[in-house]
Amino acid sequence: MRALLHRLPFALAITLVLVLKVVILFMLHKAFFSTPQVKKMRMPTAQVEQHLLDTPRLTPPPPVKATK
Repeated sequence: MRALLHRLPFALAITLVLVLKVVILFMLHKAFFSTPQVKKMRMPTAQVEQHLLDTPRLTPPPPVKATK
């Protein structure tokens, strides 16, 4: 492969490497991030958005009773 890259014009070699990287990234995306494996793993979009974008409520912890 190294000898092949030395004979190709530089722009073509860069293009081939970039195309190969895009193909590998696409395959990894499809393998790991495409869709959940189980239908029951889906959640309503609005609920997820609210959970992620909602500000946490700061409530003081309940007082601890001292035991003697």
